[in-house]
Amino acid sequence: MSSSIGFLSPSEAARRLGVSAKALRLYEQHGLVTPGRTAAGWRVYGPDELARTAEIAALRALGLSLAQVARVLAGDPRDLEPALAAHQAVIQGRIRELGGVADKVQSLRTALAEGSAPAAGELARLLAPAAGLGLAFDLPWPWGGERFELRDIRPLNYIIGPLGSGKTRLARRIAETLPDAAFLDLERLADGGAAMRARLVDDAALASRVDRTLAWLVEDGARVSEALTALLVGLESEGPAALVVDMVEQGLDQPSQEALIAHLRRRGPGARPLFLLTRSSAILDLAATGPDEAIIFCPANHSPPTLVAPWPGAPGYEAVATCLASPEVRARTEGVIAWRSQVA
Repeated sequence: MSSSIGFLSPSEAARRLGVSAKALRLYEQHGLVTPGRTAAGWRVYGPDELARTAEIAALRALGLSLAQVARVLAGDPRDLEPALAAHQAVIQGRIRELGGVADKVQSLRTALAEGSAPAAGELARLLAPAAGLGLAFDLPWPWGGERFELRDIRPLNYIIGPLGSGKTRLARRIAETLPDAAFLDLERLADGGAAMRARLVDDAALASRVDRTLAWLVEDGARVSEALTALLVGLESEGPAALVVDMVEQGLDQPSQEALIAHLRRRGPGARPLFLLTRSSAILDLAATGPDEAIIFCPANHSPPTLVAPWPGAPGYEAVATCLASPEVRARTEGVIAWRSQVA
């Protein structure tokens, strides 16, 4: 559908606002915005709807849940203060980092004025992007010892592949290789999460963090469950420098998965790296994947794992898309995935 003058289709509005069409549907489902309709019944976004949706997107970018966004839009600003304080801390950190770079540039200019050229490699180090956490190791069976390198570990890293592709072995090796990393396996679901509940009883600070995050997720549509609580216990535990999570969607319905991944995306660029094994299209929404996310694909033919860019036409994109299934389909095969993932 082509847009009328001053009105945009959902896909055009999403591009204009820098959000996904899925996000627009979510805002509408929660009553935050009501798009207009054409005579044929198509949704359209006029200037007023675009302005309101831009405000919603900005509040979401600050880390507010959909329920908090609704309260702010209704005139209650109490949820804004902690969100703005956290945003200010991030900005100040970036200012300090840029200040350090500016000092280095000034030192080089001073040296040049005094007739001293930069040392070998100094300009390259200065102009190169900041190096992130990386890893390298020899791949386990079934790859036969080939080298795997991941030079730039993102805050969110998805590991995906068909059954039997070796993705779980890759995930375990990543957890073994990264310093102070932990592997959160499917045992978190054993005995209805009894072990995880025991940890909450023994650790009041952890219980408080889990309760706070769970309340945020419920406001965003998640359903309280043993599986979600057990997962949050692992995600909110302090100590591990990185977490590798086996089948993150296990036991979670679609609204819970969507609320969870929205929450994880809002942790920011300095957050602890997460490696999420998944085959759910709600967790790995290719249309919503951002610059702080990476996709590691394990092919069925046991070729070495590769990074796949999240846009149609990129090498490996179609293979990744084929591996993904809706939460409903994933739920029907949940038992198979849960027990076969150890030999995947």
